[in-house]
Amino acid sequence: MLMNRPVKKLRPSFLTSLVFFASLCIACGGDFDVRDAVEFDKLVAPDAKLTKLAGDLKFTEGPVWLARAGGALVFSDIPANELKQWTTNGWLAIFRQPSQNADGNTLDRAGRLVTCEHSGRRVSVQEKDGTVRTLVDRFAAKKFNSPNDVVVKSDGTVWFTDPPYGLPKDEAKEQAGNYVFRFDPKTETTTVVIKDCDMPNGLCFSPDEKKLYIADSGKPRHIRVFDVQKDGTLSGGAVFCQIDKGGPDGIRCDAAGRIFSSAGDGIHIFSPDGKLIGKILVPEGPANLCFGGTNGKTLFITARTSLYSIPLLVKGAR
Repeated sequence: MLMNRPVKKLRPSFLTSLVFFASLCIACGGDFDVRDAVEFDKLVAPDAKLTKLAGDLKFTEGPVWLARAGGALVFSDIPANELKQWTTNGWLAIFRQPSQNADGNTLDRAGRLVTCEHSGRRVSVQEKDGTVRTLVDRFAAKKFNSPNDVVVKSDGTVWFTDPPYGLPKDEAKEQAGNYVFRFDPKTETTTVVIKDCDMPNGLCFSPDEKKLYIADSGKPRHIRVFDVQKDGTLSGGAVFCQIDKGGPDGIRCDAAGRIFSSAGDGIHIFSPDGKLIGKILVPEGPANLCFGGTNGKTLFITARTSLYSIPLLVKGAR
């Protein structure tokens, strides 16, 4: 049964400028599509409100929460060639420019920022002193297409997708396909773990890291689930769920194994067995999302030209 939970609208408030402009903070009313009320109520409080934190950006992607120094969200504005930083006091500033048209971001186990760069055609890592260096930029002596999204496993291995969405127009594609890669920084070995996706995009591990979920934003518009073997290979690959509005892009897993996926109309939430629990509807089509905030229970959403957030009752997997 489809139900909509009403959300009260709040008066908009405005924040002052820090670098170029401040983030606009507006409560967006009305916006849940609930398919399983019992399960949805475990995730989102009845009075939870979607809030617009910033606007007037070009195309936002790759949010990641940094817990240090009081907490901040770093995210990509791909066409602007910038990484942005939003802080809990409402300030919005440039974190890094140029970003090499950065897309997906994550943290490694040492807390360093790991970034997929479109025009750089590499996965980079930012050291604690601010130095940015190449982590990996080739497979079989050939450049990547345009690394898109990335996750780091507890053993330190880096897993990332490589569709050609951000391939520079004046550069040629060198990889034979659109693959999912695994890079081991200890051995500096790169392997292809998945070859049969159309446009592999977002990816995330289950809380116990025994499963890897991969979003295919190409023709299939679905999320697949793979079993992670001890040797770093994958097996299985069944369709976990289908996205009914637009396609999946960024995906995250919460601490209980539920999947949160961006989609054309908002964030779709699925149970561990692939059933749609409900949707957090967003005025702009989301591209990515992450868990963060001081208690780890805020969902941040990058959606086209804006950044949004909503408080949740659950934390993300880590």
